[in-house]
Amino acid sequence: MSAAVEVVDLGPVGLDRGAHLIVKRSLGRCDPGARVEVRGTSPELATHLRAWCRAQGHALEEGERLTVVRGDADLGRWRGATRTGGASPESVVDAAPSAWGLAARGALVEAGAPEFEFRLDRKSAVWADAAVDLYRQAAAAQWDPEAAIPWASPMDHPEEVEDALVQVLTYLIENETAALLIPARFASQTHPHYREVLQLLAIQAADEARHIEVFTRRALMNREALGLCTSGGQASLKTLVEEPDFELASFLLSVLGEGTFVNLLTFLRRHAPDACTAEIMRLAVADEARHVAFGMAHLIEQGAQDPALLPRLASAIERRHDALRETAGLNEEVFDGLVLLAAGGWAPDRIAAGHDAVVELQREMDQGRRSRLRRLGFDAVEAEALSALHTRNFM
Repeated sequence: MSAAVEVVDLGPVGLDRGAHLIVKRSLGRCDPGARVEVRGTSPELATHLRAWCRAQGHALEEGERLTVVRGDADLGRWRGATRTGGASPESVVDAAPSAWGLAARGALVEAGAPEFEFRLDRKSAVWADAAVDLYRQAAAAQWDPEAAIPWASPMDHPEEVEDALVQVLTYLIENETAALLIPARFASQTHPHYREVLQLLAIQAADEARHIEVFTRRALMNREALGLCTSGGQASLKTLVEEPDFELASFLLSVLGEGTFVNLLTFLRRHAPDACTAEIMRLAVADEARHVAFGMAHLIEQGAQDPALLPRLASAIERRHDALRETAGLNEEVFDGLVLLAAGGWAPDRIAAGHDAVVELQREMDQGRRSRLRRLGFDAVEAEALSALHTRNFM
């Protein structure tokens, strides 16, 4: 019988208190067939070592000494294992196998692991190089509604202006609810290999949840109930929530809808009747701008690889326009509320100025949509026509 290559002295510590880790460490340095003598004073050492060796695929020689003969069962367990690419974003693969499941990118996955079906399992379907930095920015820019917003700031504006603000905030809440549901739904369909996109979608949903919270809290500060919600507005948002294609949903929501909302929230910040509302809008604009940036980055990268993308995007706008053709469009009370917020009072000249400001807002929204459509690759004529078809409900 050959001598053991190593001696492990466990002292009074038994395998039932973690000593198996020490034995395992010693065996890990050996080739199959090598021998490790195990010493210790635990009364149950032989019994426990016998059971552990059997479970691990090693042999145990018993006599005056306890000697473990290293087996290769643990090595065989990892035959056929695959590594899930590299850990860095630069090493993401074009298609992530379902057998990689929930494994971390760069991990070694045991053969025979259960398969997970993620519909968005191709790099081209979800990826944008900008997602890495956008997620870091989003994580760093998270804000606490309790601490970030001056809830106790003075409010001395007319009651009718407060009513108008509550109506506009009610409209914002329902739109932000749709903007929460969409990234949340696609996050659950995204293969974890593309974790930066998964994380970014999750944090977008968190952004929208926070917006819903602060819009609701501000609306109920001086009123007991929220405003009106129209069937036309619900119909418009339903076409967004039910869009099954990630690229098209990103386009309709982020590039068109949230891009338009950046203009709207900026307008509301400019015409906010109090510091509390102004700060809410400032913070929300910064969040929405990141959402737009990701949607744009993904579609620009995808468009560079897929010449059929632009016709698909155009068709999506046209289909949505046709589906909403018979609806009333923007809630009349929302439009009037925006006018009154910009006017700040009921004097005819102020109402006229407020109306002009809302008309200018709509022009800015159109110009912003055209600009983003041009960046995606549409020519000026196409961008103008497609922007005009965007829902009158803004989102």
